[in-house]
Amino acid sequence: MAGPTTARRGEKKSPSGPPSSAEVRGRRLRWVRLPRRAPGRRGLIIILVLAVLLGAFGVWALYASDWLRLERVRATGIDVLTPREVVAAAHAPMDAPLVSVDTDALEHRLRARLPRIKTVDVERSWPHTISLKVTERTPELLMQTGGKFAEVDAEGVRFATVATAPKGIPLLEMSVSDSPSLRQFGPDRLRRAAVEVAQDLPPVVRKDVRKVRVRSYDAISVELAGGRTVAWGSREQGAEKAKVLVALLKAARTARHFDVSVPSAPAVSGS
Repeated sequence: MAGPTTARRGEKKSPSGPPSSAEVRGRRLRWVRLPRRAPGRRGLIIILVLAVLLGAFGVWALYASDWLRLERVRATGIDVLTPREVVAAAHAPMDAPLVSVDTDALEHRLRARLPRIKTVDVERSWPHTISLKVTERTPELLMQTGGKFAEVDAEGVRFATVATAPKGIPLLEMSVSDSPSLRQFGPDRLRRAAVEVAQDLPPVVRKDVRKVRVRSYDAISVELAGGRTVAWGSREQGAEKAKVLVALLKAARTARHFDVSVPSAPAVSGS
């Protein structure tokens, strides 16, 4: 019969020797949670004082220091205008705190003093610069007035007067003084309609345009190189009229007058 020291059947032996590497790693990766303690009254006072000091320093740096003041105004995106005249028209408050510069006022001042400017983005470039990103108006038509030429952009806006006509820009002739269209639509809308007609012309025809005449909103005509004329009518159905005109120019090369005011019933005359 077995003695008391005999191991009982089914009893598990306790492991001997050092712990396994897996157990060691598991113990090392355990997070130790430290008790959270709210800052005391003294700590809150210190934090509040620091926040006030930091805010006061920020206000001083922005408005009172010499670190962030306007020293330069830079104009980009210009073609006809010069950087000097754009900067002068902006009239930015030099040496003022950069943060206090009214960018909207600069934009309005530029557009009022220089009508050639279509849009301008005024941006602060820290620490010392205002950037003026200009988009100029481009002429689509010219109106001759007193030996000079007023430029008209794609929106029908007269924005500048030049002494010499830019090359390749057709003339606009307005004969609407007695037309009801002048009272109904106004000169700006009639000029815009003329520009839209010129833009509707296909490139092969547009390069030969010399003049656009407006007698009323629905009586617009185009004069081409060589004295050829095109009765266009109103602005409507521009794409269809352009296709018909190209076909007529190819079919009747010697014709002098083309009428596409009613594109479904075009007419050709003169030879």
